[in-house]
Amino acid sequence: MDMNVVAEKGLVLLGCGKMGSAMLQGWLADGLPATSVWVQDPFPSDWVQGAGVHVNAELPKAPAIVLVAVKPQMMADALPSLQAMGNGETVFVSVAAGISIATYEEMLGERTPIVRAMPNTPAAVGKGITAVIGNDPAGEVGVALAGALLMAVGQVVRLDREAQMDAVTGVSGSGPAYVFHLIETLAAAGETQGLSPEMAMALAKATVAGAGALAEAADESPEQLRVNVTSPNGTTQAGLEVLMDPAKGLPPLMIKTVGAASDRSRELANG
Repeated sequence: MDMNVVAEKGLVLLGCGKMGSAMLQGWLADGLPATSVWVQDPFPSDWVQGAGVHVNAELPKAPAIVLVAVKPQMMADALPSLQAMGNGETVFVSVAAGISIATYEEMLGERTPIVRAMPNTPAAVGKGITAVIGNDPAGEVGVALAGALLMAVGQVVRLDREAQMDAVTGVSGSGPAYVFHLIETLAAAGETQGLSPEMAMALAKATVAGAGALAEAADESPEQLRVNVTSPNGTTQAGLEVLMDPAKGLPPLMIKTVGAASDRSRELANG
C-alpha cells in the first residue's frame, strides 16, 4: 500500500485538534488531495473547515487508513462508529496515549491492522519524533504506511515491542515538558545573577533551541559537543561540576523523572 492508494481509497482523521491539524497540514503540503481526507471532529477549527477536506460527512466504507487522534477518554464514544471498518483492509493508526493494541483489537477485531504511535508536541511545528509499533495483521506494509504519514510532522522510529512504548512516553512523549521547565529554570537562574526577566528568558529560549538544533545537525555525539565547549577550569566546567554531580545533579534526577513518567504510562495502560 502506498500514498497513491491512500489518495484513491481515502484517509479518515478521527479528531483534529493541534496534533491532527499539524498532521493534516503536512499531508496536504506533501500533495495528498484534500478530497481524499475525511475529518471527524465535534469542534472543527475554521482552518479545517476551509481546507477542502470532508468535515463530519458520511465516511467511506473501506478507507485505506483511519488515524485515531482523539483523547483517550473520548475513545469509547468515537470508535464504535468505525467498527464496520475493522475488515482487515483498513489500517488503523492510533496516536492516543495509553491505549494498547490489544484494546483496539477487542473493539475492532483481532484481524484489523493496527499501528500504535507516540508522537510528541513539537510535531505541531514539524519537529516531532514518533515511535511506532504494529500488530501482526498490519505487517511491514501497514507500519511503513503509518511511518510515511507520520513523517509529515517529523522523524519516525520503529520499536521492537509494544512494551517499549512506556519508555518512549517517558523520554520523548513527556520530554518536551522537561525541556520547557529547563528553559524556565535557566531563565530564573539568570535573574538571580542580575539579568532582567525578559533578557534572561530570551537567552534561555535561544540557548536551548540553538543547542538542540546543533545536537541534531552535528556529526558528533552530544557528549562530544559538551566536551568541545568545556575549557579546562573554565566557566562551563564550573557549572557542569554542579549539574553532573552523580549524587545530586542532573543524571540521577533525570533517571527518576523518566522513570516516574514511564511508570505512570504503565499504570494508565493497565487501567
